[in-house]
Amino acid sequence: MTTTLDSPLLAADSPLDERQKGVIVRVSAAERASILALPTDDPLDAKRRHRVEVTREEMFGQPQSIRATWARNSDGVAQIAAQLAERSTDRVFLVGAGDSLAVMIAARLTLELMLGVPCEPVQSLEFAYYQRHLVTPASLVIALSSSGETTRTVEAALVAQHAGAMTIALTNTAGSTLDLESERTLMIEATRVGWPTQSSTAAIALLMRLATEVGIRRGVAGAPQLADELVTLPDVIADVLATNDGPIAEIARVEAARTMYLFSAGGPNWAAAIVGAAKVKETTPDHAVEIEVEEYHHYNTQKPNEPLFIFAPSGPSVPRAVDTGRDARRYGGQLYVVTSEGEHAFDEHANAVLTVPAVTEALSSLVYLVPAQMVGYHLGMAKFAAAERALAEGRL
Repeated sequence: MTTTLDSPLLAADSPLDERQKGVIVRVSAAERASILALPTDDPLDAKRRHRVEVTREEMFGQPQSIRATWARNSDGVAQIAAQLAERSTDRVFLVGAGDSLAVMIAARLTLELMLGVPCEPVQSLEFAYYQRHLVTPASLVIALSSSGETTRTVEAALVAQHAGAMTIALTNTAGSTLDLESERTLMIEATRVGWPTQSSTAAIALLMRLATEVGIRRGVAGAPQLADELVTLPDVIADVLATNDGPIAEIARVEAARTMYLFSAGGPNWAAAIVGAAKVKETTPDHAVEIEVEEYHHYNTQKPNEPLFIFAPSGPSVPRAVDTGRDARRYGGQLYVVTSEGEHAFDEHANAVLTVPAVTEALSSLVYLVPAQMVGYHLGMAKFAAAERALAEGRL
């Protein structure tokens, strides 16, 4: 199959019919236009600055967004949960790209515990082109795209339908291609004027709500308690936002001159590391990478003075995360840790330890995503302030 730089890439052996291929052509063109409209890396880029500034209000509005999403989907979640509780499912594919893939990683553990089957987060292209042979009529494919127009995510949903799998879309956008092409849709109540925050946490909360409802219907031990705890998390998030706003702003001010930022975690909070790095890449002109706490030790990962942010609630990942923090300082790097209240394993190693209320680890990713977002937001604002000073002093 021949393609040009301006044409969407479809696999030569694509199972899609002509109508569906036409859908991919249309969605791809629109997605390309949105990519070309992204802000530049100019340190004072006005478009990027506006998106960073309005991110604050959306970030602080996350508790309300979660509650609104639960309310909007109350009937839909109940219906789908009843269907899944009775359905024989062999495997769940959690499909997304970018922040949407991080959402799936965040929700994976809760879904697996409640549904009782493997739930695999898969990047959209990887699923559509390299894992479609694994899909059966007994599979469930959940696809997330806030716009509902992410090309490879739409393609993944179409490919899943060809295999006879059940498809559920999560999107912010009613009437979007993903909504119209999926068997069932759950709607996210979130705004995205700034860089994505609400659309991630509301989607995680919705997937966790669906998971716990399935667990309750299946009689899974601990499911009612997990559901009750989940309902309290919007208040926990509000507390995390209020408590950590000042400390994270100060960390961002101290580290604003750096050009590389590292984020690390394990388990469900690997999602927080991914989102932290993504927010830095969105809000600043600089580099950021995510690396799992185990993988950190297989290379000379961190260079002198580079900041590393670790997300490690009390639980199995803490001992290895402590090793990671110890090595971060040995390499001459800076270390900032987000962990549970009462956890002191990092105290002797970190430049600063930020704590959040203790949460059952299966639900903790919903909470830990928030300080990761805050790091990106405050670094963006700190870098704009530094660039303004440099301009005023003739250094820019």
